[in-house]
Amino acid sequence: MKKASLTGIKKFEIFERPIPIIESPGDVLLKINSVGVCGSDIHYYTEGKIGDQIIDFPFTIGHECSAVVIDPGKNSSRLKKGDIVAVDPLVACHECSQCKSGREHTCLNQKFLGCPGQLEGCLSEYIIMPEENCFVAPKNVNPQIAMLVEPLSIGYYSFQQMSAHSAGEVNKNCTIGILGSGPIGLSVMLCLQAFGFKYIFVTDKLDYRLSTASDAGAVWTGNPVKEDIVHSMLNKNPDMFDYVFECCGKQEAIDQAVELLKPGGMLLLVGIPEVDCVSFNISRIRRKEITIQNIRRQNKSVKPVLDLISSEKIKPEFMISHRFPLVKTSEAFDIVSNYKDGVIKALIQL
Repeated sequence: MKKASLTGIKKFEIFERPIPIIESPGDVLLKINSVGVCGSDIHYYTEGKIGDQIIDFPFTIGHECSAVVIDPGKNSSRLKKGDIVAVDPLVACHECSQCKSGREHTCLNQKFLGCPGQLEGCLSEYIIMPEENCFVAPKNVNPQIAMLVEPLSIGYYSFQQMSAHSAGEVNKNCTIGILGSGPIGLSVMLCLQAFGFKYIFVTDKLDYRLSTASDAGAVWTGNPVKEDIVHSMLNKNPDMFDYVFECCGKQEAIDQAVELLKPGGMLLLVGIPEVDCVSFNISRIRRKEITIQNIRRQNKSVKPVLDLISSEKIKPEFMISHRFPLVKTSEAFDIVSNYKDGVIKALIQL
């Protein structure tokens, strides 16, 4: 089989490797169909690391994927050969204190696709995954859309964390800011819209992404390079914002969020910063009594997202802007890392 591995900073090579063999009960052999290029993958591509997760080259990255079941294993209870599945990339141990408290996404012994020191990624024709990580796509959800379930599940989980902040049902007329309208910011917006939230303001430094967000239903968009977006957003909404989702991992966006939020508001940190430390204006967040919620991937959100797509409450097809074969993985990563050609989500087809 073929796999694309990073052999250095911004260097991919295609390798021939044996097809993996099922060795553990409950595992499944998958033929990868589509792989999405994620922002976290770009960190590995351009820097060789995310925080203390450092690549030992060569290494295969990639975690957003859909696949076809080739061998469901001897003990499969719900998968059959030929099933198209969305893949949850996090393998939990189910034994640690986090798993036993229902927080498999922060499992203390987790293994994640494409994470150094854990699991080789899915930029490979075949992979082995536990059956429990494979979710059968409804017949009206094609493999390319099933690939989008992974970023969308982060949007769904972010929405859930927002909802948990409220003592009761969240007011559908609350005002929401999304800072960063790449695939994750758009995923947050789509999930909010699926549950009836309409007053969503979106910012980004790239005008084409703002156009995409506007077309997808954002009520206002603004470019912080071209205008004082705090002034502009508060001019449109003087009462300030109930929730702000920081989806670009930038210090300036965190600072903007603090200014935009009303007292008692909530800042949800969804983006992954390129730096190890960020700062907060403690006086502002203390006086406003702002809640800060980090978002770590997702938890139990894959199946709900598949259901939302199948019911057409979420229509994410527009997010896929580019498609590449495996042999052009380098080109795909170059376009995404440099924001070329109006890219939103680049997909690699195997």
